[in-house]
Amino acid sequence: MPQPDEAVRPDAAAAPPSSMRAWRVTRLGEPAEALSLDTVPVPVPAAGEVLVKVAAVAANFPDVLLCRGEYQVKPELPFSPGIEFVGTVAALGDGASSVAIGERVVGSKIGMLSEYAVLPASDVWAAPSSLSDAEAAGLTVAYQTAWFGLHRRAALQRGEWLLVHAAAGGVGIAAVQLGVAAGARVIGVVGSEAKAAAAREAGAEIVLVRGVDDLVAAVKSATGGHGADVVFDPVGGAAFDASTKCIAFEGRIVVVGFAGGTIPTVPAGHVLVKNYSVVGLHWGLYPRVRPDLIDEARAALTRSADEGRIRPVVDHVVPFAEAPRALTALASGTTVGRVVISVSS
Repeated sequence: MPQPDEAVRPDAAAAPPSSMRAWRVTRLGEPAEALSLDTVPVPVPAAGEVLVKVAAVAANFPDVLLCRGEYQVKPELPFSPGIEFVGTVAALGDGASSVAIGERVVGSKIGMLSEYAVLPASDVWAAPSSLSDAEAAGLTVAYQTAWFGLHRRAALQRGEWLLVHAAAGGVGIAAVQLGVAAGARVIGVVGSEAKAAAAREAGAEIVLVRGVDDLVAAVKSATGGHGADVVFDPVGGAAFDASTKCIAFEGRIVVVGFAGGTIPTVPAGHVLVKNYSVVGLHWGLYPRVRPDLIDEARAALTRSADEGRIRPVVDHVVPFAEAPRALTALASGTTVGRVVISVSS
């Protein structure tokens, strides 16, 4: 296990350079064809913004979609992908008093796959000292998504059965760990037997392999016919359909995404007859609409990390010069946990 990085790096107070390297999408397509490593000016933080020296970026599936032009947000070309990072504050814009130069922070904003980046001061928070750069890089998006899905949208209770699809992926492992931390009994669904160990290590009591195990029958058997009280579904398609067949009375299915490629249709008649709820989760709305809840989630996650109850799982680390390889690996669906791009050593 890598050791946590120092809270303040020796070079944190040095003046930023005038230019930097940045991976930019110059044409839409798969990451290997879409990305170009360019030299560009270091941005200057405006009022309320911070300039961060990026240490590591966690690859996320939205990065792949951004390269393809398939994400709901479509920046004008050329642009940098990368939405989740850890780094140190290098400069402050006017009024950005919530952080200090040299502070080690994590955060989220499109455009982080570069040596330096600017973002609102409100979008960064102190990185838990218990986590290394590779681990901390993956704390913001996946863990806040899981936290809001389980606690805000599903109101998960101690002792309830939680079914997590894609339980060996970045957000899936986060949901498993947070479910266990909340006292739930977790059933994880993974794409292959090779990924089962990761879900078990994250705390899943029962692990099912998609396409091998009869998911509906297995969930009903494990729960004594009760079914899953909460389903965390970032997959959609057949995973959602199966969930509707093993959801408990007054259960809650949290729709997180459609990594399986198919957006299901909600069966309103079935929802009525079985008395369950289907709730959506768009985590990206919370920073704008309910920033107070973001602060609550940050505090809870930092506390859980420092207590050792959650820890991001890193599949492997890729050097900055090979960043497209990280996104290609993520898109393949064969990785476990997070693929991290090391930006600065």
